[in-house]
Amino acid sequence: MIILSKKHISATLLALGLTILLSCARDTGAKTPLVEANTIAQRLVQQAAAPSVNSPKFGQPIDCTLGKDCFIFHYVDRDPSPTAVDFGCGRQTYNGHDGIDFGIPDEKTMAKGVAVTASAVGKVLRVRDGVVDRRLQNDTDKANIAGTECGNGMVIDHGNGWEAQYCHLRQGSVVVKPGMQVEKGAKLGMVGTSGMTSFPHVHVTFRYQGKVVDPFVGPDAKQGCNTARNPIWDKPIDYIPTGLIRAGFAPKPPDMNAVWQGQFSETQLPANSPALLFWVQSYGVLKGDREQYQLFAPNGQIIATQTKEIQAPNRAWLGYIGKRNNTNSPFSPGVWRAEYRLMRGDRVLLEVKREAELR
Repeated sequence: MIILSKKHISATLLALGLTILLSCARDTGAKTPLVEANTIAQRLVQQAAAPSVNSPKFGQPIDCTLGKDCFIFHYVDRDPSPTAVDFGCGRQTYNGHDGIDFGIPDEKTMAKGVAVTASAVGKVLRVRDGVVDRRLQNDTDKANIAGTECGNGMVIDHGNGWEAQYCHLRQGSVVVKPGMQVEKGAKLGMVGTSGMTSFPHVHVTFRYQGKVVDPFVGPDAKQGCNTARNPIWDKPIDYIPTGLIRAGFAPKPPDMNAVWQGQFSETQLPANSPALLFWVQSYGVLKGDREQYQLFAPNGQIIATQTKEIQAPNRAWLGYIGKRNNTNSPFSPGVWRAEYRLMRGDRVLLEVKREAELR
């Protein structure tokens, strides 16, 4: 007995129906040429029997909670022109970016260790380790990593034409080798800053039959951001184009390099500090966004306040407000408070509250 699948039965019935149709066309003297009708029949049968894209469901490739201790900093660039746009029609990408960047707050967090994990079951094809961790800060740094832009990482065959490339792992942390089979969620290594990086993160690029796939829209999506979405994630991942990275207090003006290093994480500072500055590091700000800062003394008095408009879009942003210490009116010991809001029109995008004790 021959057992046919539903797909083959459908194809057979379709072919039979077209044969009857062609026979009727002969009998009635229809004007459709027999050769053309046969070609149409063959094409329809082939389409009915053709396999569809077998999309596995992928997990996020990092062991953290998005919005709490990690964030998505860059999405896939969906514009083939020099203008970059992410799948949500936002600007949190750059020209030619072919993957998703899952970031962590700073290098102190990186040193503690955040695991990079396999997004699906698969076989390790290629591995690289030994590239030093170093955030790029100038053109010389970029030139020094030519040929190792992915840094430490691996390529995994996830089956049915799917591959994923994992990049920027911490030097010496890679725990897999070529030929190994890995389960979904298996540890591959740790988040690092190797290769073409300006902040600690893991970059993952998904490919189907050699072509890059934006995991938020799927393999069949058209270019641009106004397209149908068939995400390949196993669980919904929210699109958050603007968000918080870190916030805290500093005794001196902070800069982006110091913040990425993990400086100014203390919640207790000497009362004789030269200054007390409340800083906020965020991503995805746009021109016209408004920042509101307030700094409160232990007695509740507002010591500093500021509202300002951001003048240009930035994928990474750092702002602060504060006060210098004064020998004639020194800082009061106790718990100081600070509040921050980021507004876009009437919407509150970020609301941050922090405390620090001066001793």
